[in-house]
Amino acid sequence: MNEEQMKQGILELLAKPGARPLTKSEMARELGLAPKERAEFRRLLAAMVADGSLRPGKKARIEVSKSDGKGGKGLLIGRIRIFPKGHGTVYPDSNEEANEQSGFDLNAIKRIYVPGGKTGTAMDGDTVEVKVVLKRGREGEIDPHGTVTRIVDRTDRLVVGVYFSRKGFAYIQPDSEALPQTLEVEPGSEAKDGQKVAVELIEWKKGQDPRGRVKEIIGWPDSPGVDIMSVVHKYGLQTHFPDDVIREAERVAVEVPDSEKARREDWTDRLVITIDPFDAKDHDDAIWVQRKKGGGWTLAVHIADVSHYVKPGTPLDKEALKRGNSTYLVDRVLPMLPENLSNGICSLRPDEVRLTKCAIMEFNAEGLMTKSTFVDAFINSQAKLSYEDAQVVLDGGSVPDRFTGKLKKELESMIPEAWKLATVLRKRRFKRGALDMEMDEIKVLIDEETKAATGFKKVEHCESHQLIEECMLAANESVAKALRDRQKPAIYRIHDDPDPEKLMEYGELARVHGYQVGDLTNRAHVQSLLDQAKGTPEEHNIKLGLLRSLKRAEYSEEPLGHYGLAKADYAHFTSPIRRYADLIVHRALQDLLKNRPEKPDRTMRQQDCKEAAIHISETERNSSFAEQETKTLKLLEWLEMTRVSDDPPTFEGVVTEVRSMGLFVEATDIMQKGLVKFEDLPGRGWRFNGGGPSFVQKDQTLQTGVKVSLKVAKVDFVEQRVDFEIAEIVPGQDIQPRTGNAKKSSGGRGQSSSRGRGSKSSSGSKKSSSKKPAKKASKGGRRKK
Repeated sequence: MNEEQMKQGILELLAKPGARPLTKSEMARELGLAPKERAEFRRLLAAMVADGSLRPGKKARIEVSKSDGKGGKGLLIGRIRIFPKGHGTVYPDSNEEANEQSGFDLNAIKRIYVPGGKTGTAMDGDTVEVKVVLKRGREGEIDPHGTVTRIVDRTDRLVVGVYFSRKGFAYIQPDSEALPQTLEVEPGSEAKDGQKVAVELIEWKKGQDPRGRVKEIIGWPDSPGVDIMSVVHKYGLQTHFPDDVIREAERVAVEVPDSEKARREDWTDRLVITIDPFDAKDHDDAIWVQRKKGGGWTLAVHIADVSHYVKPGTPLDKEALKRGNSTYLVDRVLPMLPENLSNGICSLRPDEVRLTKCAIMEFNAEGLMTKSTFVDAFINSQAKLSYEDAQVVLDGGSVPDRFTGKLKKELESMIPEAWKLATVLRKRRFKRGALDMEMDEIKVLIDEETKAATGFKKVEHCESHQLIEECMLAANESVAKALRDRQKPAIYRIHDDPDPEKLMEYGELARVHGYQVGDLTNRAHVQSLLDQAKGTPEEHNIKLGLLRSLKRAEYSEEPLGHYGLAKADYAHFTSPIRRYADLIVHRALQDLLKNRPEKPDRTMRQQDCKEAAIHISETERNSSFAEQETKTLKLLEWLEMTRVSDDPPTFEGVVTEVRSMGLFVEATDIMQKGLVKFEDLPGRGWRFNGGGPSFVQKDQTLQTGVKVSLKVAKVDFVEQRVDFEIAEIVPGQDIQPRTGNAKKSSGGRGQSSSRGRGSKSSSGSKKSSSKKPAKKASKGGRRKK
């Protein structure tokens, strides 16, 4: 269906006699749109609302406009996120009455881009008013841009920086580059020069420097834990629960009463097991797999029934919603729920009775789900295994010695059977167009007493991890489909189609690496590129480049599909201990249970779901930034320690980009990007070939894809970046110089980065990691989709 046919179909649906307003999902079904047409459909709807052809109705429905379609003042109010380079994104507040007068459809405008220099005096987390201009992207999609016109409400987040005082005048140098270089603070603080402090902003007027007061002295920058607590304050994370939340959590029963067991299915006599990272404390999912006599499998995914203990509107529930999710910093966990729930009565620990919500799915031999049912159950987990334990079994070995007799035999039978099912599901998923975006990760090792980084280990995405992942994906999809079919208000996990322009830019990156690039708007061509890179030194860089060209997955009250997973229906059901989205889904599922409770929780309204989806998408982003920053800081700490040691390590590396100023490289065994400056290239006589691009020297060439050994030259904690030097160009490579006229480099030093809004560093440390003191690699890792 082309755009004109789609537009005509929409108008006929909504304008015919007796027509009622419809949701996007209802219209898509009525029009018979294929999943691949839905992105174009959403763009067209947004355009029709913007030009006044359609207008938003009640309960997320859309109707034919009865007005002239002219907007109001063009102003919207929402929360802003400021990024290190100075630009921002505003997320409109659907609860704000003033937004109803804006003339915009808030269903069509989910976020507004604010360029650097247009953010005014806004801070990360402020509620702001923006003047919005609707621009068009290359494919005709709505691309809202905005300028901050006023601060509606200041965030209560604190500004973290280093304290200084001079003759009665005190100030801090903020850690954030998105703020001015200095922030004046009220004198009289007990802080000492050079200490890290957290500052409450008092005033920041246009054209003036901001002013604040010291709220907390964090400590000396080199003291244990100060770096992590600085990040905690920067992102407004909570380290303690309010007293009323703790009191309510303490009142939760520590044992399951017989009356609750009586109405649930009893699974205590079946081989239900957990497989998690070796150091996991909260176990919220367990599986049971059985081969069917006629072929195919039955899979039961048991998920901790948090909804039984956390009721809507209670202090526990409000705090969980406020946090949105657990945050996994490099050295600690900031849980969504108090520990006696998250690690206690809700955690599916072995040999303890626990309540679950269970998705029971039947698959044929080709991996097609033929039936799914949902029940409230209780289990007694028969075995707690790590990914390493399960992988040993998949490799033909035995379970750990603590399992003996019949249990040992059953485990060594069920785990391989579960892998057979997972293999079929995985094959089917990729055939449908899912992208293989899994990457190994790096875990920085921390000394518990000193809080210092001691090394790293690689977290591999192995078969045992894939086994659990496929089981969870199947459960999430089955629940989402059931909720959509029954039109139950809920929250879905969505991943919008990528911007074609971003894919084109990504294609250029791949070509520089020497790869054949097809039409990247076709999933098959994207996966073909990923397959080409598999097992190569630049695989991580190729996957990371794709990840950055894709849109971020988020939550929505509508089932708009998941691009990366190639699923039309997808929700988060499997981790209610650490994600509020899953708790909402559990509550929505209660009416669909085979053994529905007598008094199910109140179903959320569609508008409530929308507001919650916006909020928890933001808390997830916030936690993700904090998690990555703590990981990066600790990795840089370890790299600096090894740099000044008597025997600095070398790292396997690859050239990822060439410019006249030098080489961008990635230390592949620690997944750390950095810069080798032109003046730090080994030896002399290097000439820059702009047509390649490459550096050439006699019979040597440095260009994209060349393998090198790297040493750390400099660690910059302010910019959070690393400069490397080349210890050796790996011999024996078949390097085919690229065309172009060699010219002598002018020395191209990287521009110094001035701090302030819009400043940009010449390199960055995105994904971080490290080598040498590595111990045996863990094959675990926290699941996120």
